[in-house]
Amino acid sequence: MKVNLKISFFVSIILVTLSCRDFEQAENKERLTAIDFGKLKGQNDSLGLAMELSEFKSFRDLLIRTEEIACKDSLPKITLKTDKIIKTIYFQNPCWERYLCILIKQKNTIKIHNDSIGKYYDDLYPLDSLTSILRREIENNGENPMLSDRPDKILIYISYDSTGLDNLPKTLDRLTEVYSKITDNTNINIWLHERIKTPPPPPPPPQNGPEDIEEIEF
Repeated sequence: MKVNLKISFFVSIILVTLSCRDFEQAENKERLTAIDFGKLKGQNDSLGLAMELSEFKSFRDLLIRTEEIACKDSLPKITLKTDKIIKTIYFQNPCWERYLCILIKQKNTIKIHNDSIGKYYDDLYPLDSLTSILRREIENNGENPMLSDRPDKILIYISYDSTGLDNLPKTLDRLTEVYSKITDNTNINIWLHERIKTPPPPPPPPQNGPEDIEEIEF
């Protein structure tokens, strides 16, 4: 009889513990905050097409799928989940099949490649410099002609070598967190991108150059 009572007691404790755990998990789900990043004004939720990173073998495969979705007049998106936040990140990649060329001011761009961040002419800074680089661009407001014109003009390219796909969620999580803290909004413009090395800008003309330049016709 005593043995049965002990067994019943332990079973009751286990059931209560499991019930409490299930209740806490359900309560935590209710507390989750859903935030959309990169969805522009007027874009409908129904346009989003989810991409599951586990389905892709390389960043190149993800990039191809991103363009396929864009060419269907939809928005490629990735969802990141933490204990408290569900982030849905939309990418504004264009459908390149429809455009021969898109004119983008390079000074309005920031590129993140692997573990470095910089402008279109350098890869000098570690990704730990994300906050300072982003703040510099956002707060420039056209003052420095080599930096962005306005915060809403900033375009962020993200690219990886073929083996870097596993780092993308961490980069996106950090990038959106920093951007929202600096700007107090979620209107971040991100493109997944294939890295293309761009030559540095030409140096400024010498200050003591000739006053008159003769135009030569060919």
